[in-house]
Amino acid sequence: MSDIRIVMLSGSFEYDSEESLIILRDFLLANAAVQCELVIFQTEEDPVSLAPLDDADVVLVFTRRLLTSGTELARFQRYCTDGRPVVGLRTASHAFQHWLEFDGQVLGGSYEGHYGSGETTKVEFAPGTEGHPILEGVEPFDAYGSLYRNTPLADDTCPLLLGTEGEHHEPVAWTCERAGRAFYTSLGHQKDFWELDFLRLVQNGILWSVGQPSTAR
Repeated sequence: MSDIRIVMLSGSFEYDSEESLIILRDFLLANAAVQCELVIFQTEEDPVSLAPLDDADVVLVFTRRLLTSGTELARFQRYCTDGRPVVGLRTASHAFQHWLEFDGQVLGGSYEGHYGSGETTKVEFAPGTEGHPILEGVEPFDAYGSLYRNTPLADDTCPLLLGTEGEHHEPVAWTCERAGRAFYTSLGHQKDFWELDFLRLVQNGILWSVGQPSTAR
């Protein structure tokens, strides 16, 4: 079986996405049969080509309000509407300023900001998720950064992880299956990428999105 070709889009500057995705890339290369291409935006206006999507098996999105438009935004939209696999991290819910509908149309979320600057979020399994392949090898853990307001989720989503910050509770990871498979987690603070359970979660989400079992190489 050929390696899974992952295209990672980096452009979430508040969260040092380039450095974080390098950590994730190295973890994936060591633990799964994948190839990774990192597409790096240096600014919101950076006219980066998204041509690598044409040959991708899955796109992993970690960008925030990029001003991508025209041909390149259309290329990303076409990738999604064709039903090809999508994985989103943290600010992917508002990945492209000129296509904020990506959140609802592809990920099944409804991002409405966050609850402030809480230091940690307690992450636990959602009810009824025992045995889900994305949670294989993942244990409850504490994540960093503020808790995102993501509800209500679309009816065709499957919440996997719930986050608690003080009195606030929100889903922090879920799947959405429409034309294709999408996995999203609102986690993704810089410190999360040093948490093994978070890395396993994302790896499993990638494998699930392309229909592969969540087993390491």
